[in-house]
Amino acid sequence: MSEDFNFTGVAQVGQTQPQPQNLPRASTSRDDGNSGAVGHDNLLPIANVGRIMKDVLPPQAKISKRAKETIQECATEFVGFVTGEASERCRRERRKTINGDDICHAMRSLGLDHYADAMRRYLQRYRESEELAAALNNGSGGSGGIQIDVRAELSIFRGNEQQDIN
Repeated sequence: MSEDFNFTGVAQVGQTQPQPQNLPRASTSRDDGNSGAVGHDNLLPIANVGRIMKDVLPPQAKISKRAKETIQECATEFVGFVTGEASERCRRERRKTINGDDICHAMRSLGLDHYADAMRRYLQRYRESEELAAALNNGSGGSGGIQIDVRAELSIFRGNEQQDIN
């Protein structure tokens, strides 16, 4: 079974893409004098963004630098948007620390229910693994490196979404 992928800013091996237009960049709350330019010290690391992008694409796919930068800006904006909502909740409740429950609540209040559900499951498993690791460390003195598969949680979301489409 052959699947065709069409990603803006992504070229298959052997194909050339026209150069993307210079689109306005996302703005941040920080004003460094460059109107419309993002403060690069406030962005998520581009290497991490590129690695995540590459992981979900076919092995032969290439990702342009501009596509990585665009996703980097969007992801940074998304994280800031959700965190800002969580921060507002903490401010209203006179708390100074944002926790995972605040992020889940923020996602839900922003209409991102599917993401909030996946985050809630991840958070629950994370807390369970922390408790287990603490119990193992206290009981046996071992290092107890427990890992949670975040992609499995997102796959559950994708599976539900695909069922809704069919």
